[in-house]
Amino acid sequence: MSHQGIPPQGPPQQPGPYPPPPDQQWQTPPPGPYGPPPPQFASTPPQGGPGWQGQPPAPLPPPGFIDLTIQGSVLTSNMLTPNVVIDGRHVPAQYGRNVIPVVPGRHHIHLYGEWMRRYGQADLQVDVQQGAYVPVFYRAPLHQFTTGNIGHEPQPVKGWWVLVLLLVILLAIIVVPVVAALTV
Repeated sequence: MSHQGIPPQGPPQQPGPYPPPPDQQWQTPPPGPYGPPPPQFASTPPQGGPGWQGQPPAPLPPPGFIDLTIQGSVLTSNMLTPNVVIDGRHVPAQYGRNVIPVVPGRHHIHLYGEWMRRYGQADLQVDVQQGAYVPVFYRAPLHQFTTGNIGHEPQPVKGWWVLVLLLVILLAIIVVPVVAALTV
């Protein structure tokens, strides 16, 4: 019987698992219900190997920046944000201004849209100096059958003629039967 606020005295009611005596210590833990235990790894990183000097790597230099502006919006360009790849690595981006830190040097920027297939591909090589902002502008096309525009200044949109042509055809499909029905 225990009173509130007083810890229980004596041995625990349900004994828990106790480690084996020191002369019977396991070399490796016994296999569990899901197979043998995973291998144990050293807690310190390996010393040596190519390029090992016994010192931590030098810190990266202060970054430069790619000031990427993806022109358009979900309403005026594409419901899906174009994909941005810098030096072979995907970079998260959104419509509008995206400031991306990079190490100083030359970088390859690749952008494309994707909906059922890749379209609007555009590439640009930029040289980024330490602490500098390099402006880059990308504009996706209005349809999937052409490339995008990329440069250091705001870009015009490609594909207006296809959009206008599709609207004229759609208007003709709707208006011609209505006019024909009204004249009969």
